[in-house]
Amino acid sequence: MKEPIPSCKADDHDHADAALPPASLERAAQLFRAMADAPRLRILDLLKSRELCVTEIVAAVGEKFTTVSQRIRILRQEGLIVRRRDGNHLYYALSDRHVADLILNALEHANELNAAPAATSEGDE
Repeated sequence: MKEPIPSCKADDHDHADAALPPASLERAAQLFRAMADAPRLRILDLLKSRELCVTEIVAAVGEKFTTVSQRIRILRQEGLIVRRRDGNHLYYALSDRHVADLILNALEHANELNAAPAATSEGDE
């Protein structure tokens, strides 16, 4: 199949945004990679409404403490969650509203995709 020939040139459009710095794009990709694991996403979803003690997270996800700790470590390294110590308890929370918005938007979009019948456009094959 022949590739279509564009009918316009890039400079025909005055609304083209300036390119993002490569470092910003790479950092965003790292965030998405950290969230791109269903069990880690589950932890983020649990934290969207309030902070939780690590033992509460372990109980909610039904995994071993060491497994949950590894997942939490990755989320903390990427700046998606923060930790607070209170005596013998470690509490985790989303690092800020941006993370909550990312999680909510991703999950809402996934739910919409799951609920809608598969749509095809003319260009899809």
